[in-house]
Amino acid sequence: MASEAPVGVFDSGVGGLSVLSEIRARLPGESLFYVADSGHVPYGEKSSEYIRERCRHIAAFLLERGAKALVLACNTATAAAVAELRELYPELPVIGMEPAVKPAAAATRSGRVGVLATSGTLKSARFAALLDRFAGDVRVITQPCPGLVERIEAGDLDGPATRELLRGFVAPLLAEGCDTLILGCTHYPFVRPLLGTLVPDSISLIDTGAAVARQLERLLQERDLLAAGPAAARFWSSGDPLGLERVLPLLWGAPATVEALPC
Repeated sequence: MASEAPVGVFDSGVGGLSVLSEIRARLPGESLFYVADSGHVPYGEKSSEYIRERCRHIAAFLLERGAKALVLACNTATAAAVAELRELYPELPVIGMEPAVKPAAAATRSGRVGVLATSGTLKSARFAALLDRFAGDVRVITQPCPGLVERIEAGDLDGPATRELLRGFVAPLLAEGCDTLILGCTHYPFVRPLLGTLVPDSISLIDTGAAVARQLERLLQERDLLAAGPAAARFWSSGDPLGLERVLPLLWGAPATVEALPC
């Protein structure tokens, strides 16, 4: 496989753009293919088999277009499908997401960590295993966030409705004494500025986008697949391509044409 081949990245919607931005910042020479499965968002309320089927479909689509690596830029998709994709494509670097329980457990001073995530992530065996491995004596308090992904998909990052929704999710965690909050969905870094206005400055906010970019770099380097550019980005959506085009300047920082993903 040529080092100039693209890296394929996908999510249930626009959330994975937060990870894509971290990859672009760390690996500016890499061409990036991004699929937003917006016709099936959110994944958090879907069954594991439904999510696995979508992930198989999108992975095959990206590999048909020459992807040299896959990044599941979605915690829920990772929990449901990353093990299966690694079995299907044993020679391919397949990188997933997971809530940052380990760094949060190391960062907390109060011994209480809050997790903002989708129901699908919080109910997964993968998340339970993370708690067993890394939580130790730390108390982890989980908070599902129904409706938040949809607000971010619509590009409403700081409006009154999003503010009130987020305030309601954060308040119980602050009341429990959490001093560290995990952003356990790739959509949530886009409301990090808003979240910063709702919590004291002493609260640590942690996500894993940068760590995923570092892991991708390591795996590509091991296989001598790092690209030197010139880099390009292409976008597809299983929903309305114009909907993704409208939010790309806000969430990606530049306009781009979005193609329709064959469903």
